[in-house]
Amino acid sequence: MNWKTRVTELLKIKYPIIQGGLAHLAYSDLAAAVSNAGGLGQVTAMSLSSPEKLRDEIQKVKKLTDKPFGVNFAIGQHGRPFSDYLDIAIEEDVPVISMTGGNPAPIFDQLKGVNVKKLVLVAAKRQAVKAEELGADAVMVVGQEGGGHLGRDDIGTFVLVPQVADAVSIPVIASGGIGDGRGLMAALSLGADGIEMGTRFVATKECVHASELYKNRLVEGTENDTVVIKRTIGAPARVIANPWSDKILEIEKQNGGYEQLKNYISGNANKKYIYEGKEQEGFAWAGQVMGLIKDIPSVEELFERIIAEGETIRGKWTN
Repeated sequence: MNWKTRVTELLKIKYPIIQGGLAHLAYSDLAAAVSNAGGLGQVTAMSLSSPEKLRDEIQKVKKLTDKPFGVNFAIGQHGRPFSDYLDIAIEEDVPVISMTGGNPAPIFDQLKGVNVKKLVLVAAKRQAVKAEELGADAVMVVGQEGGGHLGRDDIGTFVLVPQVADAVSIPVIASGGIGDGRGLMAALSLGADGIEMGTRFVATKECVHASELYKNRLVEGTENDTVVIKRTIGAPARVIANPWSDKILEIEKQNGGYEQLKNYISGNANKKYIYEGKEQEGFAWAGQVMGLIKDIPSVEELFERIIAEGETIRGKWTN
């Protein structure tokens, strides 16, 4: 089956499958495995402690694969300055830069004249139109089923993707609630040119930084085992439901602001869970797709499964 789409041609990859930024988890091991399997792997920049650490990760990826890969910049509400990190990505000739969680305009300014493909994560049609105006080469569209940071409008992937596909001329990449070949084919049917997966890639062997407890929770949990936190501070995000998320929601219910929440929603609290498996002391991002995750395969096995399932579906359509 021919898997050529505008996304595969744009990014020079075999399959239209992109690995999400995955704060504190998307490093060289996972990125290279995804790229070697035919997709686009990514390294998360702002989870690293210094620009030179990013250079180290980029160089590790280059040793592990000769395929295209990306660097993701999560430019959140309370994020650190990213300019020096972006300079490193430019110096290292990273072929793809993706932007999530904030206003991407400063990144576009810094990338002027640089030969790099620019992807922007959006959660609303208006954001997609703006990203195209800024010069995005493609938009990644996340529905409210997704893990991590979401849009404020609670629009699902099935409605949002075709809306965006109708509103922009650049390729659209669907995200949120996708974890298998059925999701891939559904996304293509909705007008997307590819998919981005985050949560599903956490539950793989090559996501070596994720604790076994975190991975097993994704396998054992259902689509009902997530909640959305941080609505009250304008940054809704989906996590695995646990006692820590209950505390966060209680603070929000009592009208607590960022100052009251900051220790509960910090990167350190995130790492307590995802690195150390201390679910009583932190939180973990996850989308509703955890209801579809039944095992922890290698990235290569996951790709083989997704592609085989997609080809089976295509066969049914043509018979």
